[in-house]
Amino acid sequence: MVVCGLACWRCRWLLPLLLGLAIIMGIIALAGRGWLESESEPYVQQASLWESCTRGEEDLNWNCESLMDYGWGRAAAATYLVGFVILVICFALAVIAFSIEILRFNFVRGIGGLLFVVAAFQIIGLVIYPVKFTEEIPLMGDNMFSWAYGFGWASTVVVIGCAFFFCCLPNWEDEVLGNIKPTYYYSSPERAPYLN
Repeated sequence: MVVCGLACWRCRWLLPLLLGLAIIMGIIALAGRGWLESESEPYVQQASLWESCTRGEEDLNWNCESLMDYGWGRAAAATYLVGFVILVICFALAVIAFSIEILRFNFVRGIGGLLFVVAAFQIIGLVIYPVKFTEEIPLMGDNMFSWAYGFGWASTVVVIGCAFFFCCLPNWEDEVLGNIKPTYYYSSPERAPYLN
């Protein structure tokens, strides 16, 4: 019987792998220009976390304005960026925690607590941005919050899921370390006459 539960060494790397995926999605959100885009043609507006760009219907060049000139723009960028930096630190700590032979489960629970802090910072940045953007930046045409903004939320959702798993993992310390013997269930001879 082959069973790969949490006691399997390679299965321990799933949580750091998910944190790495959240980092990749965070990089896409930080670098992407698709936080806000025109919904249909003519494409006259696009924005990132850092700047807002507009152009005329016949114009090919974008006229960009930095969002760092606004207090809310600096706040949204700073909170999301601080959350991202803490996420990278948590990833490094998770790799260290899962690399040692005997896991330090209180250390793992601390990583889970830091991940909740990451989620709080990212959510604050992701909420400040659309609320203040739509209030203070004149929108042209029909617009939508687009793919890069979605990657920011996807990163946050993965971080929240990993935070719960990191916090709950010490409750199954024996299963993860393989200290519990498997339970085998056998049927009695009366119930299985073909065993005689």
